[in-house]
Amino acid sequence: MQYDVTVIGSGPGGYVAAIRSAQLGFKTAIIEKYNTLGGTCLNVGCIPSKAMLDSTEHYHNAVTHFKEHGIEISKPKVNLKQMIDRKASVVKQTCDGIDFLMKKNKIDVHHGVGSFVDKNTIKITPEKGDAKEIKTDKVIIATGSKPADLPFAKIDKKRVISSTEALELKEIPKHLIVIGGGVIGMELGSVYSRIGSKVTVVEYMDKIIPTMDGTMGKELTRSAKKLGMDIKVSHKVTSVEPKGKEVVVKAEDKKGGIVEIKGDYCLVAIGRKPYTAGLGLENVGIKTDDRGRIEVDNHLKTNIDNIYAIGDVVKGAMLAHKAEEEGTMVAEQFAGQKPHINYRLIPGVVYTWPEVASVGYTEEELKEEGRAYKTGAFPFKALGRARASMDIDGQVKVLADKQTDEILGIHIIGARAADMIAAGVTAMEFRAAAEDVSRMSHAHPTYMEAVKEACLAATDNRPIHI
Repeated sequence: MQYDVTVIGSGPGGYVAAIRSAQLGFKTAIIEKYNTLGGTCLNVGCIPSKAMLDSTEHYHNAVTHFKEHGIEISKPKVNLKQMIDRKASVVKQTCDGIDFLMKKNKIDVHHGVGSFVDKNTIKITPEKGDAKEIKTDKVIIATGSKPADLPFAKIDKKRVISSTEALELKEIPKHLIVIGGGVIGMELGSVYSRIGSKVTVVEYMDKIIPTMDGTMGKELTRSAKKLGMDIKVSHKVTSVEPKGKEVVVKAEDKKGGIVEIKGDYCLVAIGRKPYTAGLGLENVGIKTDDRGRIEVDNHLKTNIDNIYAIGDVVKGAMLAHKAEEEGTMVAEQFAGQKPHINYRLIPGVVYTWPEVASVGYTEEELKEEGRAYKTGAFPFKALGRARASMDIDGQVKVLADKQTDEILGIHIIGARAADMIAAGVTAMEFRAAAEDVSRMSHAHPTYMEAVKEACLAATDNRPIHI
């Protein structure tokens, strides 16, 4: 079989690259080693974790807020099996949607491990049956990533688990120890904290969500503690030892003291690493860096002229939407177009509650660059909409250039921050000044009013409602 474009991997980057290639008139194939399409994001990542986050947030609200809203019910209880079953149905619907899109766009789907024979030949080895080979003009590698582990904390999938197993537990942990206070650790930690687990988060850095603006980390710590989570920052984990139905984690605090934590499950959430196993990169001489990422140029082309790579397997943030943009960009380049991606304006989101969302520079980055900037902030508790919904935790923080007033960064922690950040991306793509946003009409009462007020504060310190 001969194709114009073959995509290896069917996650958000891969399936979007395939669809865009087909839309542009290329005969396209996609290769997926697993039985379902969608990759980590749809099967064991973004989609199932959000399903669990929403289910547990409903339960938490029923326990903590319903009475104040005038809703009286007998004490609710958690049916973990039903939560997991609902999550599975959401995953199935979403993956089935990708199957439909492949058929709609006349993309050939091949299940099996795709590996290079040469730069224009790919061998596909299915789980059962005989291998076959296809020919292709261009290749897009979109094989994604897998959970990283620690040399002394091997994931046994029983007591020492990754995010994949954390989404399939058969019981509510009595004490869940989370190694890593980044996005995955905080999201899954909050899932189980809401439904009754004691949760201890152990983070090596001096703040949680360390890649985001420091103010967001401080605010999320405050909210997590309200939920009952124990946050231990500046702690270096030195050993993780499963003992029957118990896991013992030892860590050094910042003074060098040894802290011992005992729980029944330990979630290792220290990030993810590129997945290239079985690709046969050595057969075509594709280069990888010291972190196992495939090396690419600014057009996402590898050192082999017809092979490109996108998403988690290359440099940059490991985000589904980043992979999607890259998949689109590569396909359009094949068609002779000249697309671009502003990597600074790819937003990051933490789907805890309150949610955290950021785009642009953090305050720490601006300080490091020595750039003159000004700050405006506005708390959610001053919003009528937030008081109406009882979502008063959080704030919007806007960073703007001191001379030009151009918005350099927007950081939100609060209800619906994940949706609100799109307005920040839009404003920054058009290089808006804080005053531009402050003079736009924002509907009342809404959470977005906090963005307007923060821009007013950044422009010349004149917020209206505080």
